[in-house]
Amino acid sequence: MEPAAFFDLDRTLLTGASGPMFSTMLKRVGLLPDRSIPGEGLVFKFFDVVGETLPSMFFTRQMARAASGWDRSLVQEAGRLAADRLVDEVPGFAKALIARHHGEGRRVVMATTSPYDLVHPLAEALGLDDVIATRYGEASGRYDGTIDGFFVWGPGKLAAVRAWAGDHGVDVARSYAYSDSIYDLPLLSAVKFPTAVNPDPRLRVVAALRRWPSQFLDVPEGVPKFAGIEPQRALQMLARPGLFPWVRFDIDGTDLIPKHGPVILVGNHRSYFDPLAIGFTLAKAGRPVRFLGKKEVFDAPVVGQITAALGGIRVERGSGSDEPLAAAADALAAGEAVALMPQGTIPRGRAFFDPELKGRWGAAKLAAMTKAPVVPIGLWGTEQVWPRNARTPNVMAVGHPPTVRIRVGAPVDLKYRSTDADTKRIMAALVDLLPEEARVHREPTPEELARSLPASYKGDPDAEVDRRPGRD
Repeated sequence: MEPAAFFDLDRTLLTGASGPMFSTMLKRVGLLPDRSIPGEGLVFKFFDVVGETLPSMFFTRQMARAASGWDRSLVQEAGRLAADRLVDEVPGFAKALIARHHGEGRRVVMATTSPYDLVHPLAEALGLDDVIATRYGEASGRYDGTIDGFFVWGPGKLAAVRAWAGDHGVDVARSYAYSDSIYDLPLLSAVKFPTAVNPDPRLRVVAALRRWPSQFLDVPEGVPKFAGIEPQRALQMLARPGLFPWVRFDIDGTDLIPKHGPVILVGNHRSYFDPLAIGFTLAKAGRPVRFLGKKEVFDAPVVGQITAALGGIRVERGSGSDEPLAAAADALAAGEAVALMPQGTIPRGRAFFDPELKGRWGAAKLAAMTKAPVVPIGLWGTEQVWPRNARTPNVMAVGHPPTVRIRVGAPVDLKYRSTDADTKRIMAALVDLLPEEARVHREPTPEELARSLPASYKGDPDAEVDRRPGRD
């Protein structure tokens, strides 16, 4: 017997309730009055925030009686209409998780309290293998006010899952289950791999005590949410010039960043402030970004935990591992924005002043893997805010703040035939976004050389240093 993966629907595969969409479509096919029920919106909003409650599930159980006399074919039509909308509301990471289970040879099944005729079209649209849902009794094509079989909730959901598993050669004890609700504790406790998804307050406590993983399927694995908001979104609300009096931002071209869907953002590297500058730019564009960053950042106390919570992707330079690119590809497949610095690290010494930017092939390879557009972001002046020889940014420059110039360009025209050639195209696109002074070779002063070297550097700042990208 093989394992399977069982997914709840509301607040699990969907971030909120499916009820509003089903209600809308039942009205459209004429089964519900075409008017709002007093308090209906408030009930759905409460469910989105809190999850299932005993009163809400009592009402749900009574829906079979309320639907007595309904034409089943019209309910199925409402389900198809709802599926056309809801399939786009299933987060990308949920779809990626379904694909992963399929790729590993497991059947994926929706297990939900919702009526079978309403949810079955959505399961089909998502490519699921089957649906375990509450079925209403019928006679002559119309519902008769009864429940046919299990009311798929709490212990009834586990019983329904076990009955389905027995008919399909599936071992529940070796399976996976995903749910938000404390009332799905029987099912979660019965499988080998339970996961609390967007857990309600009580399930969050149980999951912590039992050391079950918790996650949200609308953000990368490991990214927490508080009151429904991920940390990066919360920080973006604070991305206002007035809160950064020690730096001025001159930003142009944010309209070239796609509002939705996968995109690879590449920037030139001049300062430790660069990720913050790109993050500020993405805040203006209204979407979060997942940065590829070196492992030293993730290993640092406090900073590492913050970076992970923001959805950062760990890179171990020199390891030869493709895991960072695979993680980035997964994020792109989920419709996320991924950012990286093709130079790998900040050039130092005279290499910092070289008008020709030299990059690594990671961005080009990721683009070839995913066919996601590559949007260049040219940065200039970030080194004035946080020079490489300083351990912290200069937050005291309130009276004379330096200006950080940020220019977003159109997607790079890549050919996908050679990563080296595409890397050169990417770096050329970045150079084109920099001011004219960046393209002119000049001899730096000793002071400028010193500012371009790490704080711990003990060598001669006038000495020629390794120009290869990625050298520290």
